[in-house]
Amino acid sequence: MKSKTEKLLDEFVKLHPKYIDLSLDRLGFLLKRLGNPQDHLPKTIHIAGTNGKGSVQSFIKNILVKNGYKCDAYISPHLSRFNERIILNNKEVSTKKLYNTLKLVKKVNNNKPITFFEITTAAAFLLFKQTKSDFLILETGLGGRLDATNIIPKKICSILTPISFDHEEFLGKTLKRITNEKLGIVKNCDFVLVGKQKKELKDHIQKKLNKFKNKYFYGKEFRVTKSLKNKFEIKIDRKKYFYTNPSLNGKHQEENASISIYFAKIMKNMGYKLNTKKINAAIKGTVWPGRLEVINYKNNKIILDGSHNIDGAEKLNEFLKTKKIKPIVLFGMLNNKKASLFLDKIKTRISKVLAIKIPDEKNSFKTKQINEICDLHSIKCEQINDINSALKYFRSNQRKIYLITGSLYLIGKIRKKLL
Repeated sequence: MKSKTEKLLDEFVKLHPKYIDLSLDRLGFLLKRLGNPQDHLPKTIHIAGTNGKGSVQSFIKNILVKNGYKCDAYISPHLSRFNERIILNNKEVSTKKLYNTLKLVKKVNNNKPITFFEITTAAAFLLFKQTKSDFLILETGLGGRLDATNIIPKKICSILTPISFDHEEFLGKTLKRITNEKLGIVKNCDFVLVGKQKKELKDHIQKKLNKFKNKYFYGKEFRVTKSLKNKFEIKIDRKKYFYTNPSLNGKHQEENASISIYFAKIMKNMGYKLNTKKINAAIKGTVWPGRLEVINYKNNKIILDGSHNIDGAEKLNEFLKTKKIKPIVLFGMLNNKKASLFLDKIKTRISKVLAIKIPDEKNSFKTKQINEICDLHSIKCEQINDINSALKYFRSNQRKIYLITGSLYLIGKIRKKLL
């Protein structure tokens, strides 16, 4: 049975405009009626990119919290419940506070057409205005230039994580167009950090950044140069530093951690108190569920990875190659994603696919469609009716390694049943 908060969120979905004009006008009108809370936020770190936003946000938040700062954060999507999206003073928003704020925003909006992300972002801004925290880490939902989070007037830092293909129907069909949309967050900030990017984007990004007055730090200024057993080496401005390896799985997490470490070094130079030992502890202790997360279930090892685009598939393939494992894969994906290309990237690293339609997601691939894609790539496939059937399969085929991937929505629906 759904809670009153979930029912209210369902009502927001029904307000979705029939025509999306890709502007910030709807949100701007609502925020004005709410007293423009976006003008009264904590010092903000704004993050855009295709992959790695959540990990970088989590690393930075942990660094700030470990060093005694109060931190808010805005994250999407959530895995189990909406509260996960809004962090206030280092903790998830309480259900009571969330519900009351959502109810107020609904009343002020007065049933006018607005997207789910826009109206919930308005609610988040109201909550962030009230916290009096030291920092706010703001993750874009989609793109950057016209993302609801980009309505904020100023920030300390804009961060670009790796950019690749995703949401082409909104952001453009080429990497340069997608990059231009992500670069839309680079405004009114003290400095810009750009993580490791594809070779074909480096000159393009640098040329775009040269037009801004912001002091910026490009990926070549900081990079992971060596990976050892318990630590990794980062080269920053031609100097070498060693940091403790992240507990998060995947070599790409060292790159994500390097962004947060360089952020911390810049902030330290700006006068903020950040201790190196505490930075190390924060990197080591960062947890980010559903991203190459390994859990034990009924004598099985299950890897949960919400990758859903080609760059994510490549990183997943590298992880499986490094670990020398060929898991059975429970696979479900939204039908606006490139399931065929995704499976093609990992097909030599998996033994079999269990096709599942993501529960309660009408715009997800049907099991028959996934089966046809697997046939195309000569991948063994078995169709699974629902999550309970998948769990039954896991229980009856023990001492195996399973991978669940293709969608964070799928991960969120099954993860709570595995713990």
